[in-house]
Amino acid sequence: MWFAIVGTDVPDSLEKRMAARPAHVERLKKLLAEGRLLVAGPFPAIDSNDPGPAGFTGSLILAEFPSQAEAEAWAGVDPYVDAGVYASVSVKPFIKALPQA
Repeated sequence: MWFAIVGTDVPDSLEKRMAARPAHVERLKKLLAEGRLLVAGPFPAIDSNDPGPAGFTGSLILAEFPSQAEAEAWAGVDPYVDAGVYASVSVKPFIKALPQA
């Protein structure tokens, strides 16, 4: 099943986020190679593709896992969690209705 993983950043997390980003992206690339990643990306703090020092407020990952427990376990050891970027992480089941494959 698909799961929506939403991480919410702590204030002023940009420096921590950038330091942990390579490890975070590597995990996402692994999901992508396995055909389990639908989409992933950050929420900019301002209306811009490059928010600069304003940074980000969090991230969204839509990925496939066998169960919610496995999605939560995967999300719980994300490098952004370990680095203190995320204040909280939410994992919810997601049904991809459109576009249809």
